[in-house]
Amino acid sequence: MTRTLRLAFSPDSDDLFMFWPLLTGRVAHPGFDLEHVRLDTETLNHRAADGDLDVAAISIARYPAIARDYLLLPHGGSVGRGYGPVVVTREPRALDALEGARIAVPGPHTTAYLVLRLLLPRFEAVVVPITPYARVFDALRGGEVDAALLIHEGRLTYEREGFARVVDLGEAWAARTGGLPLPLGGNAIRRGLGADVPRISAWLRESIAWALEHREEMIDALAAAESRPDVALTRAQLDRYLAMYANDDTCWYPDDARRAVDELYLQGAAAGLLPEGARASWAA
Repeated sequence: MTRTLRLAFSPDSDDLFMFWPLLTGRVAHPGFDLEHVRLDTETLNHRAADGDLDVAAISIARYPAIARDYLLLPHGGSVGRGYGPVVVTREPRALDALEGARIAVPGPHTTAYLVLRLLLPRFEAVVVPITPYARVFDALRGGEVDAALLIHEGRLTYEREGFARVVDLGEAWAARTGGLPLPLGGNAIRRGLGADVPRISAWLRESIAWALEHREEMIDALAAAESRPDVALTRAQLDRYLAMYANDDTCWYPDDARRAVDELYLQGAAAGLLPEGARASWAA
């Protein structure tokens, strides 16, 4: 008798890259049927708090709020090494000039939002979900907001849309922490799976490894499967994006990225943005 394994991840290319081999049978999952849903990042963060998902792609900043029910998997991470989400405006501006400004953010539980709050404590956050993809650009172009915090593929296309970069959060975080990478996202697994956690974890790591080993095939598959017509990434842009966020760091969360998670929680708690004592509990 099989059971259902409930997976949830975002519409973005790096998430589908990780899960696609598992979902398409390239990686076996004996004893389980797979059920998956794709949700925008902030919806995933909220949904994980309900505790009804078995594996969920979440923002690292969100993990402390769900730590009672979930472990962080040691793979599936999105890590920025000197790069990350970007803040953009219609005209070039310095970051401190945005104090008190209206800034579009993908959600208050995202890692990008937390890091921006650390860099710029005072601004008015206007939540603009990452789907539909073009909505944040429309909000900035139409004057609904003064600036926009872009995550996922938007960080590659803002220049094409005619906007100017104010700050790259990955660069700013590295400067702030003595060179640590920026731990943006991760996969969380439900503690209630008990003895099944290690083998499910192994399947997911195998899925990531398969995708990395068949990278060109994966790029072709993702390009064909893209269902967001307003994203319009070229193959070269998709290749670049996957190089940034679906790489060896994704296959195994490295030591410096784990230290960066600890540092993020420490700084977030010190600023009153995360609970005191926030820490990561890693699955095997």
